Amino acid sequence: MGQPVEITRTEHTASELRAIAAKLKDAAVARRLLALARVLEGDSREAAATASGMTRQTLRDWVHHYNAEGLAGLCSGGGGGPAPLLNASEMEELRAMVIKGPDPERHRVVRWRRIDLCEEVARRWSVRVCEQTVGRWLRQPRMTRLQPRPIHPKKDLEAEVAFKKTSLNW
Repeated sequence: MGQPVEITRTEHTASELRAIAAKLKDAAVARRLLALARVLEGDSREAAATASGMTRQTLRDWVHHYNAEGLAGLCSGGGGGPAPLLNASEMEELRAMVIKGPDPERHRVVRWRRIDLCEEVARRWSVRVCEQTVGRWLRQPRMTRLQPRPIHPKKDLEAEVAFKKTSLNW
């Protein structure tokens, strides 16, 4: 059997910890509070841990967190995840680039597709990503996939208007 767990914080009693646990929406924190309440009532570390669905070592770790930080120490830490591949200024530049549209002569496309944006991101920032990642990046600033029909760069607007005027005279 391990060493007994000692809770050094005395601001909450076992019944108060149970009352706090009953009001919480985070089940993991509530389970930790209930385990601490059992320890405060005099249960062994093994019994309190088993009743709360954790190991003795895990309970011991949570007791140390509680002793150091109080109730805030029982909250699960967000892992944070990996660092973003593009920083905020690069994401803003990508957004502006998408809104402006491609240069047909330089990019050889008349509208951006995700695969084209993957290549452009790799060229500009040396970051290789898949199409799904580019799609997720475009959804973050709430950009839609709807685009106007592409216009040919050599389109003659005056000739189109003249054609419409002459062809509607029946």
